[in-house]
Amino acid sequence: GLNGEFLDVKARFAHEFINHADRIKTPMIRYSKGGKLIPTTWDAALEYAAKKLKEFGSATGVVASPRLTNESLYALKRFATDVVGTTNYAVSDRRSMTPFFANLSAPLATHKDIRYAATIVLFGGEPEEEQTYTAKQIRQAVRNGGAKLIVVNETPIRLSRIATQFIHVNSGTIDAIALAAVDPSLDKKTAHKLGIEVDEIALLRKTILDTKGDVIIMVGNDVSPSAMSILAASASNLSGEGRRVLLHPLPLYNNSVGAIDILPGAKPVEDVIASSKALLIGGSLQDPAQLDGKDLVIVQELFLTETTDFADVVFPAASFAEVDGTFTNNAGNVQRVRRAIDPVHQSKPDWMITSMIAREMGTDLGFESAASAVFRSLCDSIPAYAGLRYPMLKDESQPVQAKYEISDTRDKAAAIAELNKQIDSNSDEGSKISETPRIGHKLHRLTTMTSKTNQFHLLANGNPKPANLLVSPLDQFGLDGQPIEDEIAEAAAVGVADRIAPGNNF
Repeated sequence: GLNGEFLDVKARFAHEFINHADRIKTPMIRYSKGGKLIPTTWDAALEYAAKKLKEFGSATGVVASPRLTNESLYALKRFATDVVGTTNYAVSDRRSMTPFFANLSAPLATHKDIRYAATIVLFGGEPEEEQTYTAKQIRQAVRNGGAKLIVVNETPIRLSRIATQFIHVNSGTIDAIALAAVDPSLDKKTAHKLGIEVDEIALLRKTILDTKGDVIIMVGNDVSPSAMSILAASASNLSGEGRRVLLHPLPLYNNSVGAIDILPGAKPVEDVIASSKALLIGGSLQDPAQLDGKDLVIVQELFLTETTDFADVVFPAASFAEVDGTFTNNAGNVQRVRRAIDPVHQSKPDWMITSMIAREMGTDLGFESAASAVFRSLCDSIPAYAGLRYPMLKDESQPVQAKYEISDTRDKAAAIAELNKQIDSNSDEGSKISETPRIGHKLHRLTTMTSKTNQFHLLANGNPKPANLLVSPLDQFGLDGQPIEDEIAEAAAVGVADRIAPGNNF
């Protein structure tokens, strides 16, 4: 596989949710607002959902999770366009990188490209917490390959410790420094607002232009849409003889890239919800409270979440281990996922649930109850995946990369104007973040999925140590050797405060 022997702690251990007792076991219907979800049969739930959705027609919005397979994303898109006749669909990504992909001026770097790069520029992001395999490739490129690493960030992330150059900008100013990609000259006033020296940008540019080999420009998901656009659109300007420039995005979720590819023109989630009377949701939302007051909410999920609290119908969805399909990683590689076990309880793949609802409403999406048929239809309609079929993805030693449109004539005027406006609004007396975030502050956080693994509660709390030393189940002693009569200390309890935000539950 593409990752070789590498698995991070989440990939290696946080999969107990697959067989967890809290999995949704059957379809459920809430017959009246404020009532309880009542378990029911698939036939009854499909009939109820289809009847209600027909009443709302094109007033129905569709929202898809960036954790779903490409096949499930495509089924939801087809439901919107072919069944209810709307383009009112969205992706529930916390920070979408759509502007980055809309402005590509250079090819995407694979993880192999990163490993053997000569220079890597990391603009924002924290890959050691959110894209751990990418971080591992960066470390190997620096330590084993002698690559130069330039980190541009508001926070002294751990990778900055091995960087050739760390450009530490003031808090809230990282977006503005993207202007250096189109105009390397930086006046002293602007540099002061950013909290850096004028020479730092000159050194960054010199390092890139002196490089012989590959230069990788990495862009984090935490920068603004305007900064993403400028960096992606300007990368080709840095190429030269003996120097190839490649781009690499750092999206937040496992299929954020696939969601961008499969659902072009997706609208903001809040806009879709606000303009819809009924909603079909694959997965869960970042802010479920937006669903309050909606006439009809239908959710496909693995667990009862804050999103299903608003649902009128809930369908039990299968996990990644129970489905066939594909995901697209941050290098644009289209990768197979194969069913390892049968769907637990009465769960079904998301694409199949969506297709069954459509069929009950009188529209056959033509998927023939096979994931391969969904993928074939997907590839026939999505230009970046044109001509692909499952057999072509069999050998991951020869990874298949989606074909993205690349142009070095992108219009950057609007994005430049937006960032210039931001610089003008920045204070002359900025401040820096000096503390390096603790290990695991994002990777180990508790979510609906990771909280189903007991050990993750310890990781999220920093592996708390008991206040006393347990010698036996009956006897405890303090450091002075005296017996302790208190009860055995327990690990700290985990509550809602252990999440980054209570709504981010998937």
